[in-house]
Amino acid sequence: METMAKLSAGDRDFFSRMAEVTYMNPFDPERKRILEQLAGKRGGKHGEVAFDAILPEMNARIARLERQGLNVLPRFAATDRPLVQALFLYQTYHRYLPDFDRLIEEHLRAKDPPVPFAARLIADLTARGLAETAALHYLASFFQIRRAFYFIVKSLVGRSPSMQRLRLALWNNVFTTDMRAFDRVLWGRMEDFSTLLLGETGTGKGSAAAAIGRSGYIPFDRAKGRFAASFTQSFIATNLSQFPETLIESELFGHRKGAFTGAVDDHKGRFELCSRYGALFLDEIGEVSVPVQIKLLQVLQDRTFTPVGSHEAKRFAGRVIAATNKSLTELRASGRFRDDFFYRLCSDVITLPTLRQRLEEDRSELERLVNEQIVRLTGEENPHDTELILATFKRDLPKNYPWPGNVRELEQAVRRVLLTHHYTGDMKMAGAEPHRALAGEIQAGTLSARELLSSYCALLYDRLGTIEDVARRTGLDRRTVKKYVAAAQPGEATK
Repeated sequence: METMAKLSAGDRDFFSRMAEVTYMNPFDPERKRILEQLAGKRGGKHGEVAFDAILPEMNARIARLERQGLNVLPRFAATDRPLVQALFLYQTYHRYLPDFDRLIEEHLRAKDPPVPFAARLIADLTARGLAETAALHYLASFFQIRRAFYFIVKSLVGRSPSMQRLRLALWNNVFTTDMRAFDRVLWGRMEDFSTLLLGETGTGKGSAAAAIGRSGYIPFDRAKGRFAASFTQSFIATNLSQFPETLIESELFGHRKGAFTGAVDDHKGRFELCSRYGALFLDEIGEVSVPVQIKLLQVLQDRTFTPVGSHEAKRFAGRVIAATNKSLTELRASGRFRDDFFYRLCSDVITLPTLRQRLEEDRSELERLVNEQIVRLTGEENPHDTELILATFKRDLPKNYPWPGNVRELEQAVRRVLLTHHYTGDMKMAGAEPHRALAGEIQAGTLSARELLSSYCALLYDRLGTIEDVARRTGLDRRTVKKYVAAAQPGEATK
């Protein structure tokens, strides 16, 4: 019987640490730290540069094994085989990154392009000793991983700590926190994990949902030379608040001809249109009535639905992503949002940061967002326009303007400045914003004790009008209240 090869102690240590980071969330700071230790140098903000820095060492160790005839997995002892497989997989993945990036762009331009490099990639993996079924699986996995990275980075601009945490959370939502378990069994079971996105209007819940919905696992059909579905069609978004109560069931579940007056043809609803490899995004879920919540609950529980006017139960195999800018705590307390519906939606709950929070964490975030918007509008960076917009904001907006419309407001503000060279902000909403801002910051856990007292005293001062009234309400002495209000609203605490 042939003796199985074992890694040397040095290779085993290196391969073990590389296998660990291979399966880690690319937005996890710990992953980047390990890579920097292995590379002996600092890497890039997303860890990709750090991995590039270690590639020569990884390739050299694999090449040394190949010179010893150890180029296929079956020649390694069972204890070392998972470590070697992890590196063989990553080496292949990295080699085809430009091809996957081009394929993503081609999908965005066309609905269903072929995959010209698929045969080569499958051959490379089978040459390493993987079965063809495994090679097909990893082709689909590689494309999923690259899409997730592409959309999470491209769709959500910003480097503030809260945005870094958001990217971390979105990746975990797609792949779970244990990619080994995902790779073993969960890649084909993610429809059982619904997601609830919370955040104020304009924080980017739609972009976050799209990043999740376009990053699902889609198998490769070798006979057709294409993936079983296009990710561009696998994500369906619908805003529930735009439909009247009488039509919402038809829009979601479809209807049959003659089901009601005006139903002159069969109509497929959102659940039926959603691919088994896709996701359905239900925006403004806090707006739907209790009867509709009950019907949605049935879909989440049984994975079946029935079109209006039909007795035929249909199966829904996609994921559900829901979002709201309302307080579900208040809605549930008032009975307007069912607890059982909430518990079916909350496999994962992700809160998107406000623009206020992001700017408080990192003042350079505003310049970064403005520059990105300029690129989207003009197709290229324009430092002059970025400088003009930032100077206009500084001139026209009050200090610490709260951006009540968040990133969506900022996007329109950029357009306004390019058109008129002025932007005075939404002062009506800004004046009504402090209590929402404070509540959001408390929920996000970003305030120190001093900041919490300062913000709360300023909010009470706006409502009550005098330092004395605030002091009585809080139990603090007048001078302390004045200090806190002045810190939050310089020059305002005079009464």
